[in-house]
Amino acid sequence: MTPQDRMPPIPDADMTKEQAAAVADFKATRNTTEFEGPFVPLLRSPELLRRAQRVGEYVRYHCALPSRLSEMAILIAARHWCQQYEWNVHAATATEAGLTAAVIDAIAEGRRPTDMAEDETALHDFCLELLRNQCVSDATYARAVALFDEQGVIDAIGILGYYQLLAMVMNTARTPLGAGMVSALERLPR
Repeated sequence: MTPQDRMPPIPDADMTKEQAAAVADFKATRNTTEFEGPFVPLLRSPELLRRAQRVGEYVRYHCALPSRLSEMAILIAARHWCQQYEWNVHAATATEAGLTAAVIDAIAEGRRPTDMAEDETALHDFCLELLRNQCVSDATYARAVALFDEQGVIDAIGILGYYQLLAMVMNTARTPLGAGMVSALERLPR
């Protein structure tokens, strides 16, 4: 079955003034002319788009974790939701940020990566435990706080939450892959 784009782009002429203002705000905040991916369906709720993209701007560009780790957390969220668009965007960014291909490939395959750095191991274990168990053990929490401080732990949770929001939006809307993107993730058994 071919994915159906349930919430395609809204033509400029058909946007409400709130939608047009939200798009303009998005482009100004992100310093871009692009408006695509999860933001297209989010535009159906312009105020949610405005607020969500502010969270996204923080967790992606200003959080307490180095970009290598924040991108790793994004990939873990994308893998958890089998979100192809999100994976395509962030696998390349994770590589640029210094995450190894072996770690990225293992996450894509649903395996625990081997040969991770100490901070990668702690973040991976924290994220997976939180996603799978809806909580983290005292040992996992203590290790994460020791390496990332409390702000880093909260920022890691913020990354997971934000990118799960985007994944749920795109999975519901059946957002198509962009030009040059490929389906890189197989559905994992539950």
